[in-house]
Amino acid sequence: MGLMNIFRRSAPPEAVVTAGARPFAQGESYLSFDDPRLIEFMRFGDVSATGITVNVERALKNTAMFRAVSLIGYSIGMLPLQLIDEATKEKATTHPLYRVLHRRPNAWQSAFDFRTLMQLRALVKGNGYALVVRSVDVRTGKKKVAQLVPLDPDRVQPKQLDDWSVVYDYQPKTGGTRRYLQSDILHIRGLSLDGLTGLSVVKQAAEAIALALAAELAAGRLYKNGTFVGGGFTHPGKLSEEAFKRLQDSISEKEGAENAGKSLILEEGMKYETYASSARDAQLADIRKMQVEEIGRATGVPRPLLMLDDTSWGTGIEALGRFFVQFALGPWFEAWQQACERILLPEEEEDLFSIKFNPAALLRGSMKDQADYFAKALGSGGAPGWMKANEVRDTLDMPRDEGGDVLNPGSSMAGHNGGPPLEDDEQPPAKRPTRKDAKDDDEDA
Repeated sequence: MGLMNIFRRSAPPEAVVTAGARPFAQGESYLSFDDPRLIEFMRFGDVSATGITVNVERALKNTAMFRAVSLIGYSIGMLPLQLIDEATKEKATTHPLYRVLHRRPNAWQSAFDFRTLMQLRALVKGNGYALVVRSVDVRTGKKKVAQLVPLDPDRVQPKQLDDWSVVYDYQPKTGGTRRYLQSDILHIRGLSLDGLTGLSVVKQAAEAIALALAAELAAGRLYKNGTFVGGGFTHPGKLSEEAFKRLQDSISEKEGAENAGKSLILEEGMKYETYASSARDAQLADIRKMQVEEIGRATGVPRPLLMLDDTSWGTGIEALGRFFVQFALGPWFEAWQQACERILLPEEEEDLFSIKFNPAALLRGSMKDQADYFAKALGSGGAPGWMKANEVRDTLDMPRDEGGDVLNPGSSMAGHNGGPPLEDDEQPPAKRPTRKDAKDDDEDA
């Protein structure tokens, strides 16, 4: 028995495999260690129950999966990741790390591109890796983070040593393997079983994705081959061979979606009778819809955000948006924040600075809701305010206003209508006594 027979497996003749690899014939073995089918098998395991091998590229061809991971990836990419001074709670814009996180992580990517790529890889491959390139700050003489270079997760292998430290072996496209210390790698991982590598959403939901792809493939083949049979032919007697051949050729010419609706020429008294819609057609539509829900479960994205819902868009969508931010994005916010603080901040600065996302842009309601919230935050109705006018303007990306850094103390310490305290010469005149006041005084006496 040859060495390749170790990897021998059988598959249905019609099994669909990944791009670049032809289907297996019954009992066929892998040809060599460079065989793309062997690489797919070693990386993703055997084919699914549908006969489809699911890898990342194929999974993203499913529109629901693409929408789910792109929604999470784009959300992480678009939100500001900022370095905050813990003493003042202000943005630490003068710190060298602020520009790397907020503007320019490396020489060829924007901050949006970098975070979107890292988040996409963490979702579909379980891990997002970036090499931390440090240089010496000429002003302070200390090392600073200069660049964050994303690494292909398929070329990175984390290992835990006997002293519990972690190293990362990286195999570049050219050259030998390079080993990096844990302080040199920013690692964004998904849910993990061993604490080192994350679980791929694509791999965990492979069967659901494969069924969705199989349903799409079945629907496509039905349209391509024109096998949505809507009726049948009846003949008063026996159809002649010549008429049967002509009918067969006519039907073949009208196969495919581009020929839908074209008429047939019937002869020898043949009639066409239509059939009612079969349960199989409805079942295929239900399967495709159900698989969108399965992908939503795996990624945490609500149904309406996957463009699938039977109800109209209304006030409930706002609640679903908050649900998405809290439960789908919230864990990733924390994963990013803690990983960045642990790797990018030196030990002496860990208590001085924090790294935070600002999800306010995703949580903003309608203009009316924003107006009501900011009015209360500024101290409307005499209540003490907890935001300054310039803080509100910063939230709305408006220019700062001179005199907008005063906090409204509320009516208990203010003049009329909860405004700022009045000067002595601005106090309202004393109230003149009335007959009712005099009568009340007499009764009291």
